[in-house]
Amino acid sequence: MLQIITSISDIKNKIQTLKQNQLTIGFVPTMGALHEGHLSLVRQAKKENDQVVVSIFINPLQFGKNEDFRQYPRVFDKDCELLSSEGVDIVFNPIPAEMYPDDFCTSVIPRHLEDKLCGKSRPGHFRGVAVVVLKLFNLVKPDIAYFGQKDFQQTVVIKRIVSDLNLHVNIKILPTIRDNEGLALSSRNAYLNETEKKDALCLYSSLVKAQSMLNAGIKKAEEILLEMEKVINNCKTARIDYISIVNPETLAAVPRVRKGDVVSMAVRIGKTRLIDNVIL
Repeated sequence: MLQIITSISDIKNKIQTLKQNQLTIGFVPTMGALHEGHLSLVRQAKKENDQVVVSIFINPLQFGKNEDFRQYPRVFDKDCELLSSEGVDIVFNPIPAEMYPDDFCTSVIPRHLEDKLCGKSRPGHFRGVAVVVLKLFNLVKPDIAYFGQKDFQQTVVIKRIVSDLNLHVNIKILPTIRDNEGLALSSRNAYLNETEKKDALCLYSSLVKAQSMLNAGIKKAEEILLEMEKVINNCKTARIDYISIVNPETLAAVPRVRKGDVVSMAVRIGKTRLIDNVIL
């Protein structure tokens, strides 16, 4: 039966009991508004662990002043129904004041990673991600934590934190889940109207274009990016935030593409900012 925990003291006590019983813990951190992408992580966690913990916490520290913290979808009861049907054991759902009391003053700064790609237009975002993930790892003490490839830069930051701080957790990155037409599943897709949903397919179309060009032997990043931009600019509601082909560990832009490099993008469809990527 699904257990919902809201306080830090209760989650610490519960995790201590699980550890004393030598049960392995799989952890899926989320902000709720769950979709098939999240559920794919949950199912993998169920296969590989004795207990599965899912956090639902809309983290204020990773939202900028003019971003969608207040508008972000909140459907907690529906999320819990989905998680219960998947056999999740624990949902950790603290309020912001529980995670960040008034005297909270600690930062985690992923230098050299936070100001690239999404970080250029979302200053402070990855510091917020780093703080909340580190805090959740300390509370849940998972053996394995699961993340989706769609949030590529986030996964790079998290893996670096785990490595740099010698955290005792295995990070698993699972493939992006897409709808039948190729649109990467995202909680923010709920913001899109029908016209925008069709236009949003240009992200995936441009990624397919990049992969096909590389398969054809074209390795100059500038040439590939130019063709991707043409695909996206054909959509009336699309505005490019960035498109870049980068090293998968340093996030440094590469002039010539090698196998394993990542093409990553953020595009606004109307007022909605969407991200996507593919490993080349």
